[in-house]
Amino acid sequence: MQALLNLSGVIDSFTRWIGKRLAWLILLAVVIASVNAIVRKTLDISSNSWLELQWVLFSTVFLLCSSWTLLDNEHIRIDIVSNLMSKRARDTIDVIGHVFFLIPLCIVMIVTGGPFFWRSYELNEQSGNAGGLPQWPAKSLIIIGFTLLIIQAISELIKRIAVMRGLIPDPHASQMHALEAEVEHIVEAIEKR
Repeated sequence: MQALLNLSGVIDSFTRWIGKRLAWLILLAVVIASVNAIVRKTLDISSNSWLELQWVLFSTVFLLCSSWTLLDNEHIRIDIVSNLMSKRARDTIDVIGHVFFLIPLCIVMIVTGGPFFWRSYELNEQSGNAGGLPQWPAKSLIIIGFTLLIIQAISELIKRIAVMRGLIPDPHASQMHALEAEVEHIVEAIEKR
């Protein structure tokens, strides 16, 4: 099991490294959107490629950072219901969810996304909009994103099983969500006054 935990650590480090770098693409998308809007309104010049580039950048972050979201336990769940369950029940639901839903979904998306991307690449598929971008790079994001997600899902499964067996502490047990951290920060600031 230690070898699997070591592998999980490598996967987690890689996922965090990728996520932290790709998240900056949101800033680039905002800059492009802003410049595009200013140029369109002031000079009455517009370009479909700049508009599509914003979509591709956002898609890149959304798809390729989903594994980082899973790593940081920030994916959507019903916390009110989840918090009413015992830790063992939550861990069991995580294992079942990963094995029977998340990993199979990733496999389906990779298997069906492969031919979808490959046909687009072979045809050098272009945007239907005049002056738009090639479509195959954006379609490759599906395969890349779900590959990263399945790898991180395997890492999460390894860690969850190790937690359930008492081999490691729960990496999410002491995790403070962003909203909780912000509230705590505000309370500390108020107390200092």
